[in-house]
Amino acid sequence: MNQKTIQSILTEERTFPPSDSFAARARIKSLDEYQKLRAAAEKDHTGFWADLARNELDWHTPFNTILDDSKAPHFQWFTDGKLNVSYNCIDRHLESRGDKTAIIFEGENGDTRHISFRELHGEVCTFANALKANGIGKGDRVVFYMPMVPEAVVAMQACARIGAIHSIVFGGFSAESLKDRIEDANAKAIITADGGTRGGKVIELKAACDAALDKGCASIEKVFVLKRAGNNVPMKQGRDIWWSDAVDGMSQDCEPEWVESEHPLFLLYTSGSTGKPKGIQHSSAGYLLGATMTMQWVFDINEDDIFWCTADVGWVTGHSYVAYGPLSNGATILMYEGAPTVPDAGRFWKICQDHKVTIFYTAPTAIRALMRFGDDVPNHYDLSSLRLLGTVGEPINPEAWMWYHKTIGKEQCPIVDTWWQTETGSIMIAPVPGAVDTKPGSCTLPLPGIAADIVNENGDSIDDPQQGGYLVIRKPWPFMLRTIWGDEQRYYDTYWARFKGKYYLAGDSARKDKDGYFWIMGRIDDVLNVAGHRLGTMEIESALVSHERIAEAAVVGRPDDIKGEAICAYVVARGERPLGDDADALVQELRAWVAKEIGPIAKPDSIVFAETLPKTRSGKIMRRLLRAIAKGEEITQDISTLESTDIVKQLQGKA
Repeated sequence: MNQKTIQSILTEERTFPPSDSFAARARIKSLDEYQKLRAAAEKDHTGFWADLARNELDWHTPFNTILDDSKAPHFQWFTDGKLNVSYNCIDRHLESRGDKTAIIFEGENGDTRHISFRELHGEVCTFANALKANGIGKGDRVVFYMPMVPEAVVAMQACARIGAIHSIVFGGFSAESLKDRIEDANAKAIITADGGTRGGKVIELKAACDAALDKGCASIEKVFVLKRAGNNVPMKQGRDIWWSDAVDGMSQDCEPEWVESEHPLFLLYTSGSTGKPKGIQHSSAGYLLGATMTMQWVFDINEDDIFWCTADVGWVTGHSYVAYGPLSNGATILMYEGAPTVPDAGRFWKICQDHKVTIFYTAPTAIRALMRFGDDVPNHYDLSSLRLLGTVGEPINPEAWMWYHKTIGKEQCPIVDTWWQTETGSIMIAPVPGAVDTKPGSCTLPLPGIAADIVNENGDSIDDPQQGGYLVIRKPWPFMLRTIWGDEQRYYDTYWARFKGKYYLAGDSARKDKDGYFWIMGRIDDVLNVAGHRLGTMEIESALVSHERIAEAAVVGRPDDIKGEAICAYVVARGERPLGDDADALVQELRAWVAKEIGPIAKPDSIVFAETLPKTRSGKIMRRLLRAIAKGEEITQDISTLESTDIVKQLQGKA
């Protein structure tokens, strides 16, 4: 066997077609309609995107140039056009949807707000004017360190309105991480809050900002502070200003800054496997087009939908499917500040019931964590308003998919399993829910205009459904990243060098089945080399979670003198954490189970039971941390974003 090839060891044959009733009301009603869209994009790739850009976005200056690839792989789209993202998300809806609710907000303590498009317009303009009055203008970078509250979206839209470039740092990152991002962006201002609420505790956001600024950040001139948690915070004279004071007396009208299509809308830092975080730079028009169209194609967004994406605005999902994509389509979004298990594990389902959520989009890690509490919890709530479910962040294992389908969707809601990245800007591979049959664990097919493929080490397409390879994108798309801020060489080396600029390298391993469906097998870094076999960790995790006693699993490798790499599994059981003889017996049962499900080669060499897995507050499993634990290495990486740092000692066998 070619040692560069990844073996697929997972078999999943179940398929779920769209219901006739869902398809009848959908934007794209059949596979035939969907295939016609894909065919149009294949026939005229740039013309396809140009037509959508002209029809779906409002332009101040229409474009004539569609794609400029003269400096590839620095691709530019619609270069001679001008628009404003905030205008497209708010102003153009005022005449027909001014009184429609744009944002429904619920805090962890139960406080709620409803903000109409007209009210949102007023708040955005007021804060945009406050930014301008404090010296912030087109091209200036503004760092956010905010709780998940409507003012975060207001501030994002305000920056877009005046042409400032926002860079949001997730509110769980440490002061040191915040400092690094401020300095890399050379930011002029910070927007933060006294604190945010999470898990019944106040997250000291302003204190972390002060700690970051005490260590450097000489470029910062202003710090805007929202009063949210009510905790006492020091304010530095001349630098710090309360949000309420900043907007006091400001006009509710602010003329949009009409920016070039390629003007950066935002920077978003994503951790690299080595070295400093990468500042992913996205454009204005191309990015907005992606967020707008994928809301229509993947989420089948309708006028009366209540759309809830549970992601924090500190991640790209919160950019595309909270702040920009839904609002561009005139949709109502729901925002929740808080943990999914406060006051109990029914919080998400109670919110869906109380606010009549119709589309629910969350992470597989959240689904698996909530599965642990059993069916009785969600069954206590009326989830009949839900019509579409989605997953994002990592592949979802088939058994979690089935629980989501049966227990949450009551077998009535299509599930859109979405593959995309910070770098891609918006969803790239996902089911179009009224047209495409779904398969548990597969993100199915590329969206129209997305030329995804799976290739081997030489860049040749892989057609064997049992073999995986590198996931690549063969053609540029409008919402792709433009560069890494301040480091064009790293941009090329990271995403283009392996195939000499020919394809965009996603960094994921994947395979295609006999129907052309894509199955993500994990990050390239997560492929294990076990006794000459290259195995994707995702498939082993799926086998473990398919056991009736296991709710979550994460698999990593550690060096092994005989096999090359040993398979180390960290698992969370349903119910109580097994200990002693019960744990020993379950380990043997699980090893036999994996051998039966996918073959003896995939049996974990070690299995560790934990109360939970090390996850960030966004729900992402920190696999690099698990790799370090498996190898017995000293933990040197930043673990401040973990929901609980105590779990590290437990996994190390010290608690």
